[in-house]
Formats: sequence, C-alpha cells, structure tokens
Amino acid sequence: MLVPVILSGGAGTRLWPVSREGHPKPFMRLADGQSLLQKTFLRGARQEGAGEVLTITNRDYYFRSKDEYAALRQREPRQSFLLEPFGRNTAPAILLGAFKVREAYGDDAVMLVLPADHLIADTAGFARHVQHAVAAARQGKLVTFGIVPTAPETGFGYIACGAADGHIRQVRGFVEKPSLEVAQGYLASGDYLWNSGMFCFTAGAALAAFREHCPALFAAGEACWAASRGEGSATTEIDTDSFAGLEDISIDYAIMEKAANVAVVPASFDWSDIGSWNAMSQLVEPDENNNRAIGETITFASHGCYIHGDDRLIAALGVDDLIVVDTPDALLISHKDHTQDVKKVVQKLKTMGHDSYRLHRTVSRPWGTYTVLEEGDRYKIKRIEVKPGASLSLQMHHHRSEHWIVVSGMARVTNGEKGEFLVHTNESTYIPAGHKHRLENPGVIDLVMIEVQSGEYLGEDDIVRFADNYGRS
Repeated sequence: MLVPVILSGGAGTRLWPVSREGHPKPFMRLADGQSLLQKTFLRGARQEGAGEVLTITNRDYYFRSKDEYAALRQREPRQSFLLEPFGRNTAPAILLGAFKVREAYGDDAVMLVLPADHLIADTAGFARHVQHAVAAARQGKLVTFGIVPTAPETGFGYIACGAADGHIRQVRGFVEKPSLEVAQGYLASGDYLWNSGMFCFTAGAALAAFREHCPALFAAGEACWAASRGEGSATTEIDTDSFAGLEDISIDYAIMEKAANVAVVPASFDWSDIGSWNAMSQLVEPDENNNRAIGETITFASHGCYIHGDDRLIAALGVDDLIVVDTPDALLISHKDHTQDVKKVVQKLKTMGHDSYRLHRTVSRPWGTYTVLEEGDRYKIKRIEVKPGASLSLQMHHHRSEHWIVVSGMARVTNGEKGEFLVHTNESTYIPAGHKHRLENPGVIDLVMIEVQSGEYLGEDDIVRFADNYGRS
C-alpha cells in the first residue's frame, strides 16, 4: 500500500498579498486555474499503488481543502485527513501521520510525503523517481528526494551524496543554505543536491527512527495519537492539549540527519517550491522585453517586470525590474532584488493589527464565502454566497443588526420569535441585535444575498454560536 501524505499549511508570507494566513500558498491558483494543493493531490493520487491520500493540515483549512478536492471530481483513491489545532513543524506532523497510516495499513505501508506548495510539471518523470524511492523504502531506507541543481542557489539547503546504489545514493549529510561561493563549489562537485523536503519511507521505519533518535518526541506523539484517535474515521482531529507538548522541530533535524539508513533519489524532474514572487514569475512566458504578466496589463518602455493583476487593468510605463502584485484590498510594489523581504511587510501588518495579513476581502467559510463590499463608521456591506444545502450557524450578535436582501436563489431564515420562514429572490428581512438567527440554502443553486450590518461594533468576533454543522460552537 502506498499512502501519499500531503503537508498543507503555512502562512506563505513571501507571497503576500495573494497568500495570507487565512488563504495560504497551497490555495493559490496558477494560470491553468488549479491550485497548488489540487496539483499536489493529483500528483500523489496518480502514483502506482496509491490506495489513500492523507492530508495533514490545520483545522481551519479542512473544509476549504475538501472543496478543492471535490472540484477535481477525483473519486479514487480514498481521502483522509489529520487536522492540527495549530502549526507544529514537519516532524510532529509526519510522526502522527505515521501512527495513522500504521493503524490503518500496518508497518509496511509506504508513506510518500509531499509538501502542498511545490510545483512539478514533469509528472511522468516524477512517477519514475517515486518508484525508485518506494523500492528503497521497502528495503528499510528513509528516502529523501534531492533535486539536481541547475544553479548555485543560496536559498535552498543541500544534501551531500555518497556512493551510488542503483537509482539511489547514500547520504553523507545535510547542509544549511550556503553562501554563493560555497554553492558554486557544490554545483561544480556534482555530489550535492537541493533538499526538496519530499520523503518516502514505511510507517514502521519512520516510527522506529523517531523512537531511536527522538525518544521524547516519539513518546509525546504516541500519547497524543492515543488521545486523538477517531475510531478508524477518515478524519482525525488531533488532541489540542497533548499536541501542544510536542517539540516544534523539522523532520530533517529530528531523524533524517541522525539516522544511518538514509538514502536520496537524485531527481532530474523540474521542481519549484515557489518561495518568492521571483520564482512565481518564472512560471509565466516573457514578452519581447522580458516582462511577464497575469491579468489585463499594458506596458510601455518597461523591461524585466512581473505584473500580477486581479480584477482591474494595470499599466506600467518606463519601469524596470519591478514586481507588481494587485489584489482587491492590497497592492505590492517591489524591486526584484527585494522579494525575499515581503515577509517583513507581513510582520509589520501583524504588528499594526491590520487584517490584510490574515484575510482577503473575500473570505472562505465551510458554508460558502463572504465579500466585504464597503465598510464605514457603524456600517458594513457584504455579499454572501451560500452553497446548496449549506447553512450558517444558529447565532446571535450583541452589537449589530442586519438587513438581508436575497439577490438569487432562496433562503430559509430563522429569526427569533418569528421562527422559520422562506425569503425569495428580491425579498428581504431584518435581524435585530440580540435575536437568535440562522441562514440556510434549501435549494439546488447558490444562494446570493447582500447583508447590510449596522451597529456600534461590527467585528467578526461578535458572534455567539448556539448550534453549528461545522464544529465551531
């Protein structure tokens, strides 16, 4: 049994303003309309022998991830989820994933660990290398994938390779991001590979390595798994209290740098971790002036720019080597040499308490989406879209009243003592502050409505939930 294990999460701060805490890099869509998460799922699901795809992600991303997979209409293989209450690095995630895989399929089940934010176009080449890795994993190896370097890259860690054994090589060690001079030496030697962060091993071998090299983490993870198990359910929520006690450490530091049975598959397929806007720009074909653009763009006397538009025209005149990324509520302008510093903008926004580090103007929820159209003193206007059969929680607000106008579809509304009633297209209703209320879509098409909030406080935290279909009560 082969189980692709997708690690999905992270704030993606270097790809702000598209990637945000509430909409991280795996959900970013590329030019073909698919997200990085969807591409990773398909890459794992299509491997020979894959019987289940396990996604390890944050609880907040669970419903969004399910929607992403559902849009692919990929019925096989089976989907399962392991939901973290908060981020805890790769070692705890993989450790708990190994417990889940072993419980379902035994020690010999092979785990193919894939970060959700990588991009690989050569899927056939990737599949060939996976088979080499699986064969080595079944011999008890802890296998990592090393990318044959094409340049003296200083932004990646490296793997020092030893003797070759068929399609794999022994690992002499792992090295941190080098200086340019050191990276040039690595490239010239031919014995160093980029560390991709992808792995392959059996559940039993991974657990044995954790037990030997990180006994405290193994014991804490075992206790956490015992407290988290969902009676064989496809979806397991990790116990919050015990998870907090797990060491925040990467899989490299925890076991890969310590174990003697580590091997590497030298991989020649194309690979990108899309770690910056410079890397993202390389996915777009350049024009005759080496400008690259997504969206409606006009350029004059400009060279070497990357322009990423959303819903409005962008014109660039007489500028060189700029990165321009426009979203409905935030605009990034950076020189190409400073794209690694975008995370400093996010840190500043977080310090300021500015919501744009965390949320887009359009926010996904388990039941659909809402978009803030306008906001001012004592009022906020939203466009709300509810999926067929979905419903918001039964809730109440202390400080705001709401007017609901149905634009399309039909709403089933619960409103205080008025009870339950239907609101049709072009009809409206009023929800006073302090009233228990609920919005549902009983139809088979999306319900679209405009909500006008008014009151002294309009924050999203002014919600008291009494009942909820998504476990948020």
